[in-house]
Amino acid sequence: MALNVGDKAPAFSAKDANGNTVSLAGLSGKKFVIYFYPKDDTPGCTKEACSFRDNWGTYRAQGIEVYGVSRDDAASHQAFASKYELPFSLLVDTDGSLSRAFDVDGGGYAKRVTFIVGPDGTIEQVYTTVNTATHATDILETIGA
Repeated sequence: MALNVGDKAPAFSAKDANGNTVSLAGLSGKKFVIYFYPKDDTPGCTKEACSFRDNWGTYRAQGIEVYGVSRDDAASHQAFASKYELPFSLLVDTDGSLSRAFDVDGGGYAKRVTFIVGPDGTIEQVYTTVNTATHATDILETIGA
């Protein structure tokens, strides 16, 4: 069932590329962006990640965390983050459980969908159509940052 604005974000716990655990419970009280993408180091996914990288300062100034999620493993995420100097965490979802929880499983890959989750765990915005080159700035415009 698709997640919509006003729904509670699904409870999750996942490791990032460096082995740190990120969970909905641990993010309580914080606004965050969790964006799902199909594959590390592919043209569209790279543009999207670099869009967040290039706007990282504005997200941090707003107190907003950013997490990218794909079905790639930790080693792939580490290489991708290093190559493009990504300052935010990439969550590992090799088994697809996070993609399924957020209803973005594309059958072996994560569909390109972004969620803004408020401090209370409620989904504030869902993006199912994304311009990968401007996605991060589009979100900032939506939230008035």
